[in-house]
Amino acid sequence: MSIYKKIFKQTAIYGLAAVFPKVIGFFLVPFHTAFMQNDVYGQYNIVYAIIMFCNVILAFGMETAFFRFYNKLEDKKGVISNAMLFLLCTTATFFAVVYLSKDFWSDFLNIPPDIITYVLWILVLDALVIIPFSKLRAEQRPLFYSAIKMANVTINTLLNVFFLYLLPLLSNKYPGSIFSSIYIENYQVAYIFIANLIASLMTFLVFYKDYLSIRFKFDPILLKQMVGYGVPIMIGGLAFAINESFDKILLERLLPADIALSEVGKYSACYKLGLFMMLFRQAYTLGIEPFFFNYAKNDDAPTKYATITKYFVIFGSVIMLGVIVFADILKYFMIPNSTYWDAMRVVPLIILANFCLGIYTNLSVWYKLRDKTMIGAYISIVGAILTLVFNYVLIPIWGYMGSAIATLMAYGSMMLISYLLGQKYYPIPYDKKAITLYLGGSILLSYVYFYCFRENYIVGILFILLFAMIIYKMEKPLIRSLLKLK
Repeated sequence: MSIYKKIFKQTAIYGLAAVFPKVIGFFLVPFHTAFMQNDVYGQYNIVYAIIMFCNVILAFGMETAFFRFYNKLEDKKGVISNAMLFLLCTTATFFAVVYLSKDFWSDFLNIPPDIITYVLWILVLDALVIIPFSKLRAEQRPLFYSAIKMANVTINTLLNVFFLYLLPLLSNKYPGSIFSSIYIENYQVAYIFIANLIASLMTFLVFYKDYLSIRFKFDPILLKQMVGYGVPIMIGGLAFAINESFDKILLERLLPADIALSEVGKYSACYKLGLFMMLFRQAYTLGIEPFFFNYAKNDDAPTKYATITKYFVIFGSVIMLGVIVFADILKYFMIPNSTYWDAMRVVPLIILANFCLGIYTNLSVWYKLRDKTMIGAYISIVGAILTLVFNYVLIPIWGYMGSAIATLMAYGSMMLISYLLGQKYYPIPYDKKAITLYLGGSILLSYVYFYCFRENYIVGILFILLFAMIIYKMEKPLIRSLLKLK
């Protein structure tokens, strides 16, 4: 029992470190949109999308490769040194190439050179702490790991508040002071990344001793094996990054220049309402994924997996319907600036897309258990291709609605492909009738409400009650047992 308690405890601590930044990001949305106009917020989200893409490239899949070879080989220090030296060399090369061509990238990406510099340093510092963080996990030090992660987010958040809110006030109140000397008007995007840079630097300083203790000598054979293991993971990560972030980049490229950044800002802000479903998906995954692997040896594993998936769909359906019904109330708290509300019509599509991604995560258990993780990368690549194709086709026609549809098509297709392949390689007896009823029913009620009865909360509440009655009728024995009813 002690080993399971230990696993649960570590999972909970790591889960807190993973969810905490998302929750803080959730609260930063109203803060950022209150202080930034649509076009400024649009530029911020485009830069953030580029960071997400570059992070995957600079990581090189080395985090997963590190765990694979750290647990496999006796020479732990050799694995650590090779991974850290490799990332140090690749990151230094990346920095030199980009910095020397900074003006080109500034023109190509339509991003000011100073922001390019800040982002470049953020990417470098974040890449250099990948292996030190992985080492903490390998050494089973979840508290230290989580404390550093949460401290990074806290510092970043406090500096956001200082630069965007306090600094302008202090500059006006104390002219000629240090505050007025460092304050630059209309510099909000740059200030956000300066805050991020300071937080990343503080995190790196925690780990600088790790670089002083490594062996400055490559093991060519080991490095070749680690890079070979990491490259497919990087490819899958790039595909996922395209699915998650490229819609903002393509919107800016494919829409008329005079409205592009403003439309990206509106879309990005309303996209954040999908965080409710994303947080549910991520918290669920952190809790259930260890169970999938621990239970795999049992004869009834497929049946258990089927039951878990059904109840994920039930809870996800309730969340989707509830968020969509009350989306126009939630917008007052998350997006208080009404100039962003034009894009509210994308919300049902984005929430459903995130729900499909959550179902895909459940269905993906088969290729993880069968050690066919490359198939997962191929599925992500298919999703990335669909993201690019549908965005290119639909953005010129429907603008950000085209991007929302493309996101839904990509994640919906990944969900369907994983299901069809899974039934071939690892058959699981899913309750297709119940899942179809709950998923289809919640989609129907959500979309009928939002596009026909929007802001008619009497109808919305009746829809929620109707869906709850359907669930109770179908799942009465389980609900009664959970509530300890006889």
